[in-house]
Amino acid sequence: MKKLSFLFISLLTAFAFTGCTDGLDNIEYNPSNGVILSAPVSAAATSSSLTVTSTMNGNVGVVLKKGFCYSANVQNPTIKDYVVDADENFSATITGLMGGTTYYIRAYVYGDSRYVYSETFTVTTGVASLEEYVAPAYVDNYVDIAAWSSRGKWNLANVHDPTVVLAEDGYYYMYQTDASYGNAHQAGGHFHGRRSKDLVNWEYLGGTMKELPEWVIPKLNEIRTEMGLEATTANSADFGYWAPCVRKVKNGLYRMYYSIVCPGTISGDGTWSERAFIGLMENDNPANNDGWVDKGYVITNASDKGLDFNVAANNYENSYYKWNAIDPSYFIDEEGDGKHWLIYGSWHSGIALVELDAESGKVKAELPKPWGTTGEEIAAYGKLIATRNMRSRWQASEGPEIIYHGGYYYLFLAYDELSVAYNTRVARAEHIEGPYFSMDGTNVTTNGGDILPVVTHPYKFNGSDGWVGISHCCVFDDGNGNWYFASQGRFPKNAGGNASSNDLMMGHVRKIRWTEDGWPLVMPERYAAVPQDKIEESELIGNWEHIDLSYSFGDQKTSTQMTLTEDHKVSAGPWAGATWSYDAENQVLTANGVKLYLQRETDWEASPRTHTIVYAGYGGNNKTYWGKKSK
Repeated sequence: MKKLSFLFISLLTAFAFTGCTDGLDNIEYNPSNGVILSAPVSAAATSSSLTVTSTMNGNVGVVLKKGFCYSANVQNPTIKDYVVDADENFSATITGLMGGTTYYIRAYVYGDSRYVYSETFTVTTGVASLEEYVAPAYVDNYVDIAAWSSRGKWNLANVHDPTVVLAEDGYYYMYQTDASYGNAHQAGGHFHGRRSKDLVNWEYLGGTMKELPEWVIPKLNEIRTEMGLEATTANSADFGYWAPCVRKVKNGLYRMYYSIVCPGTISGDGTWSERAFIGLMENDNPANNDGWVDKGYVITNASDKGLDFNVAANNYENSYYKWNAIDPSYFIDEEGDGKHWLIYGSWHSGIALVELDAESGKVKAELPKPWGTTGEEIAAYGKLIATRNMRSRWQASEGPEIIYHGGYYYLFLAYDELSVAYNTRVARAEHIEGPYFSMDGTNVTTNGGDILPVVTHPYKFNGSDGWVGISHCCVFDDGNGNWYFASQGRFPKNAGGNASSNDLMMGHVRKIRWTEDGWPLVMPERYAAVPQDKIEESELIGNWEHIDLSYSFGDQKTSTQMTLTEDHKVSAGPWAGATWSYDAENQVLTANGVKLYLQRETDWEASPRTHTIVYAGYGGNNKTYWGKKSK
């Protein structure tokens, strides 16, 4: 393994006598113990390992333990991050590092019931070759670190409905719905955040909203009073905190739109759940996780049935609400007329689009009372841009996300229930207000209908439990033409005998490739910074795990073996007898007439994990295919 050079960045502010400052524990520190540590220095470096040394002086007789703590994100790591013990010479080798990644390293000692840390040493590993590539080591089944006290090790554990923004400081910031295995998040506020420089290693930041905003209950009671209802008796612990969306508006201004789901019903007989609100927070620097300032109410559920609640609670097709004010998505039309838009909605009627005032971030039109007897009376609450069924208001679609790419506005939607069947669809339009068309030509704005293609779907490769509940996405780019798809993924029910395994939610980040006719393909394996060496035709020969990812409600689609032979034949699998060819320049494999777009990614099911080649493609009858090369 060849040695690669490291880029040594200037040392951070000296902390020769600092203790733990990350807020994860109240680790006692007292400078009077008299131990002084030098900043680590490195030697014997490769792209995946690093030998570090330090020295200690002063009252070294109290020292019971010594070592190094390190992190790819936390700039002042502590023993709550990754730790390696030091030998008698105060030296240690850190292994399992990822190439092209910045690490922060501090020496530490423990003695006299206190931890003492050195100043931080910062180093960036060289870019690994495929031979040197080291895959992420964090576990997907994170039961053992699910507790709040272990949150410094979560990485992408406990992620639900993520939203991601690339900030001025070069970090990607991720925020999410309040959800976690065992409800561990409840100790730390709402709309929890984390950040990463490489989309692989994530630093947990904690809640951005400490308590229910002051405006929520008064606004709810204002509306209830106008509706002739009694004031709510709910307390702040009863409210739900769902599905934020964060965008950078400009340098020094970031906006987070969030959902507050109110408890209770709108009548005493239990007919129809209480409304939801969408609110707004702003921050000038997301690195300050406590810097989010609430800006108040934006929009709520609207009904075209007046104050007539006499729609039976089980009459879902004719539900009381026209629009459901959850799952906000914020879009600034920089490629068009510069207008700001809020896209929102879930299940009821479909997805709504409403224009925002760019300066305030609030709805541009004056909002009337959130009920009327016609659609025109509540038109200010938005216009329909996508629906599965023009005749029913109960249609299992939510989580809208709009991006602009290559002359089209792309609308991503989550379909079906979220515990298992959740899957993602995408439609596109030439104008943000629609009409939006499915890949099969269905006009889902003015006619309604199910969107194709399927973008993600429950699946399982060999040697794993696979993933279900993969949707409610955010889609973002790095400013250099690379696009990513982030969502949650859930373990199947009763995986490994764990009756609660479906509550295990891991954040998934995947690369997107675009087809020649402009449709996004999400890669089947999660992104983990694999070097993108050119894929040679000879590497394609052999066995593949092939998945027909076409829609099947609640089914976890499993792989079958497909074999490509040297004579350009498919000798096994569902396409046996067909031929294949390869466009090396564009990295497109054509098999059985289907163009499959290739990418090097991590084989997350392998043990140990390593790199492999994957594909995604759309075929006849609007089918979706995923696959990976078998080892």
